[in-house]
Amino acid sequence: MLRLGLLLPLSGPLGLTGPSGLSAACLAVSEGDAGRAVELVPVDAGRAPGVVAAEARLLADAGLVEGFVGFHTSDVHRALDPALSGRVPYVFTPPHEGGSRGRGVVLLGDSPGRQLGPAVRWLSERRGLRRWALVGNDYIWPRAVHQVVSRVVRALGADVVLDRLVPFPWAAGEAGFEPLVDEVRQARADAVLLSLVGRDLVAFNRVFAASRISSRVVRLSGALEENVLLASGGDDTGELYSAMRSFAGQGDDRQLAMAERYRTVFGDAGPVLDAYAEGCYDGVHLLVSLAAAGALDARGANEWLADGWAGTPFGAPREEGQLARADGLDLRVIARL
Repeated sequence: MLRLGLLLPLSGPLGLTGPSGLSAACLAVSEGDAGRAVELVPVDAGRAPGVVAAEARLLADAGLVEGFVGFHTSDVHRALDPALSGRVPYVFTPPHEGGSRGRGVVLLGDSPGRQLGPAVRWLSERRGLRRWALVGNDYIWPRAVHQVVSRVVRALGADVVLDRLVPFPWAAGEAGFEPLVDEVRQARADAVLLSLVGRDLVAFNRVFAASRISSRVVRLSGALEENVLLASGGDDTGELYSAMRSFAGQGDDRQLAMAERYRTVFGDAGPVLDAYAEGCYDGVHLLVSLAAAGALDARGANEWLADGWAGTPFGAPREEGQLARADGLDLRVIARL
């Protein structure tokens, strides 16, 4: 029996994305061939970083799991890195803040410069955006995003006119974002870079969409996927954008084939196959493939990474980024970056 830990936000601000990741991981298990049965061991990564890291280390040290796949916030990730480094492979799948990692820690997502830099340039050049506001949660990923995007904006000859980080999670709800939206208005921003996540991103977008500036100020997010858009009630302003590796409706061969398999197993009512879920799917397949090759250890996870996709249904994850615009409850790809 191959047991893999699945670090998903089953509670907390990102809890609304957890069911998608769990379903995608189960699909990957049903398709993979590790030469032995595969069992997933879910761990709620929506809790405090220290609690999650302690539980994951206990599972690894007791030999109850042979590897971990996770998507969750980067404050949790930074606690897991030293807890698991050198013990078992740990594949972290969503966008990340960059920097070095421990032995056996594999990153599948993009750094802020790779994920958001091209999108900021694309929108700035085509929309003539000169005044950017940066709004995010106060933890490691948004801080890194703001530093990188500030440099990109200034290199374009534009200005950062507002830079705000709010506590994470923001407990004040939608009413707490009303003064912040008003700050964006007073700063006369052309665009807002959003590094809020989960419920906070939902709350901000609801308040912003109801404001007087919603149809004339661009919003760009690196954390907006279909679950968050649905929880926000959709968006018809025509000015809400997302930069991710994939979107449920993008329609390329990889997405279509994966979505068809997903519908066969879960039906049309299954959780949406969003970018986080696709990353989770790829991460589980990678560890199953490494197990089949006898390379599932902290050293092998890095050394075999380039070849580890050979046994997976769709090969390595796509490298190009996508820029999508919200259209009601859908995110429609408008550019590949």
